[in-house]
Amino acid sequence: MAVMTDATIFHILPKCLWHELRGTEEYRGDTLDTEGFIHCSTELQVIPTANRFFVGRDEHVVLRIDPKRVIAPVIYEDTSGGGVEFPHIYGPLNLSAVEGIHELLIGAGGLFERLSEYERID
Repeated sequence: MAVMTDATIFHILPKCLWHELRGTEEYRGDTLDTEGFIHCSTELQVIPTANRFFVGRDEHVVLRIDPKRVIAPVIYEDTSGGGVEFPHIYGPLNLSAVEGIHELLIGAGGLFERLSEYERID
């Protein structure tokens, strides 16, 4: 398990779900109840993660999360045994920790290439 960091973390979710969450206080994700945590990525991991799990599905957005404002523990760990540690949120994500959202931008080859500038959440 890695030492915690203050670096921004990211979480991919369906755009329609993000719109449903507006005005609520917390988000449980689709894995908190089944795996015990919400999957997140670092800035360097978010595009490879999107390309691994979400190619061909452009209806997703990426939450930009300030880990210092997350109430639940944020733990970096390798849960897949692949030697790479990802940030996981062990509890509901308080939406007050979300700084903004990004769109996933698709490159010429059909893969996600980068994140858009983020839309700030106030």
